[in-house]
Amino acid sequence: MIKTPYLLFLGDAPDALSAKVAQGIKDWRPDNAVGQFRMEGCKADLGLQDMTLAEAREAGAETLVIGVANRGGKISAAWKEVLIEALNMGFDIASGLHNLLRNEADLVAAAEANGTTLHDVRVPSVEYPIADGKKRSGKRVLAVGTDCSVGKMYTALALDEAMREKGMKSTFRATGQTGILITGEGVPLDAVIADFMAGSVEYLTPDNDDDHWDIIEGQGSLF
Repeated sequence: MIKTPYLLFLGDAPDALSAKVAQGIKDWRPDNAVGQFRMEGCKADLGLQDMTLAEAREAGAETLVIGVANRGGKISAAWKEVLIEALNMGFDIASGLHNLLRNEADLVAAAEANGTTLHDVRVPSVEYPIADGKKRSGKRVLAVGTDCSVGKMYTALALDEAMREKGMKSTFRATGQTGILITGEGVPLDAVIADFMAGSVEYLTPDNDDDHWDIIEGQGSLF
């Protein structure tokens, strides 16, 4: 499990959209967001308190979450100094980037030296089955959209919240890195081999009570 609360790392994000991972956490799990860390030139602002690493540790932050989804999903060389300093100060680091923390030798070495943990949430942790298409008990709704970043996850989270407020049985099912960081579990669908994608969603939404709703976060674009 990823330790909370988080310090949300915005790095040198060029605009608000680039920090959509951090924005999602701030909007849907505000109690988990101690503050934000912005480097020089950062154009994103979540409206949280800007904190140094030391201030965030003092405030109780356990994990530095890379809240930036930059082009290509790469760990910027400019970030490395901050990330290594964070590990040396006792932070765990969580990332949903395609560029995996575990593939960066200097980060791995710093984590091992300090007894801290690197969390790559985009790496499937389960061997998913091939889909069988058999009808399962319970109800399901999938949020789809005509493009990326149009609000599929927000719609699904809002629907889940509203249903539970009305006393209905509902569970948000995350399929992307932001959703997984918000809920603590899910399927990183864009990292699943295509043959197993349908099976992974069947795995994510098993048999349930007849009046239970699984609200499934959609991925990609109908275009």
